[in-house]
Amino acid sequence: MRILCFGSLNIDYTYRVDHFVQPGETLAADSLQVFSGGKGLNQAVALARAGAAVWMAGAVGTDGRFLLDELAAAGVHTGLVRVLETVRTGNAIIQNDKTGDNCILLYGGANRAITEQQVEQTLASFTAGDWLLLQNEINGLPYLMRQAQARGLRIACNPSPMEARVLELPLETVDLFLLNRVEAAQLAETDGADEDALLRALRARFPDAAVVLTLGAQGAVYMDGGQTVRQAAFPAQAVDTTAAGDTFTGFFLAARLRGESAAQAMAQAARAAAYSVTRRGAAPSIPTRAQAAAFGG
Repeated sequence: MRILCFGSLNIDYTYRVDHFVQPGETLAADSLQVFSGGKGLNQAVALARAGAAVWMAGAVGTDGRFLLDELAAAGVHTGLVRVLETVRTGNAIIQNDKTGDNCILLYGGANRAITEQQVEQTLASFTAGDWLLLQNEINGLPYLMRQAQARGLRIACNPSPMEARVLELPLETVDLFLLNRVEAAQLAETDGADEDALLRALRARFPDAAVVLTLGAQGAVYMDGGQTVRQAAFPAQAVDTTAAGDTFTGFFLAARLRGESAAQAMAQAARAAAYSVTRRGAAPSIPTRAQAAAFGG
């Protein structure tokens, strides 16, 4: 069983600031660092560092070739990523404040240049029972999801960044949703204030899908049919939360692909996510399986 991460690859420009810039304000940054990023790349790296055999598909411009080197160094297969001559690599402008929180401005670039031909050629390398992991930073998702379902692939979806067009996707094809509270509330079309009500709404909306709901400092919940697993968050001194959700996603899926229980996968994912917020950057903050296991005692 293999997993294909078909998603975004970004160059992240991370500015360290005292506070997020306000409308009309000019704010001097304390520092600038350039990292590899994109939710697709981050989640592929997390899967690989957690021990999974993972293939990355997507697109970069010629300015993003170094991203392929970083993926390969993490153990990700990169042969399905296209290098485009006429489009720049996607990028993100990230403000990281003194509390470790962040806000992000995205430019899609090559991430928005996925073609149906690329989808078909990529999926031809996978068979029924393999997994496809998706986010919401590339174009062509409806076609990709339907083609994957037709080939018998199982689909995991982290619909981030969440927007109205996500509700127009063929979400009935998804086998596993990985959501934070805001994303879950928008998918379930509820306010999300009551956690139990939110979980019931998700179950009613997606009766055939499993759901992982991450709740920050309140931990996470896994729900699949009649099974519910709750996982507490591991304490950590946050300096940068950029890739915490992506780390959780990758480590959870890697553990499940190894045949581990939902409870075991949730615990490993929570520990890895806690480790990631103590480091700066997106992909560079993601731990190996051994580093995650040793974190927090």
